[in-house]
Amino acid sequence: MASFGWKRKIGEKVSRATSQQFEADAADEKGLAEEEDANWAQATKRRREVLLEDCVKRSKELKDEGADLAENRRYREAIHKWDEALQLTPEDATLYEMKSQVLMSLHEMFPAVHAAEMAVQRNPRSWDAWQTLGRAQLGLGEIALAIRSFQVSLHIFPMNPEVWKEDLSWARKLHEQQKATKIESVQAVVNQKDLAQESIPDYDFESDEIVAVCAAIAEKEKALAAAKTVVIVSASGTVETVTETENCPTSPDETLFIRAR
Repeated sequence: MASFGWKRKIGEKVSRATSQQFEADAADEKGLAEEEDANWAQATKRRREVLLEDCVKRSKELKDEGADLAENRRYREAIHKWDEALQLTPEDATLYEMKSQVLMSLHEMFPAVHAAEMAVQRNPRSWDAWQTLGRAQLGLGEIALAIRSFQVSLHIFPMNPEVWKEDLSWARKLHEQQKATKIESVQAVVNQKDLAQESIPDYDFESDEIVAVCAAIAEKEKALAAAKTVVIVSASGTVETVTETENCPTSPDETLFIRAR
């Protein structure tokens, strides 16, 4: 009968030197791979930085070009430049604030308010953006909102005389006028309602004065009915006025031609 011995493990015949060499080669390859990954990550990061720098640089160029166009009143072209710049730097609050100013110059108040709101969202600490937002809201007739925006602008930059003396003062004046107009309108409506609801005067038809007037009218009518005046024109052209009474009627003779009452 054959006897069985303990089986050797696979690789047990590989020499120790060969194994060590293999492990060393594997470590070198791993180090090279890690180094290549690190170099690739650094290169990618650098490319991003360069691209971002290029975008910022190009955006600034477009911003300056738009500002020059706006100063020359070429507002549409300026907006086009700033829109291109916003594609490169969408978080630039200054671009939105400048765009809002130009839109107000074009009397496009709704887009102006929207652009100013975008500027405030991107930089809530910009007193310029809050001032522009207040002016756009004022142009839209939102006086209360404009006052709040001007107050925020002053809170950020309390020493700004322009916002304090011009913007906020004018907005408060308009607010007082608006309140006065509303009060006058309400009072006019109330007066119209009172006039419509006012009842017809209640005359006393049984008063002594009314009774006396009615009696006088009745007596006059009675006298007119009792005595009648007749105008008679004869054939010869003679005109004669005759008064008739109910008790003594007067009859014209045969020589009468015309009889008129």
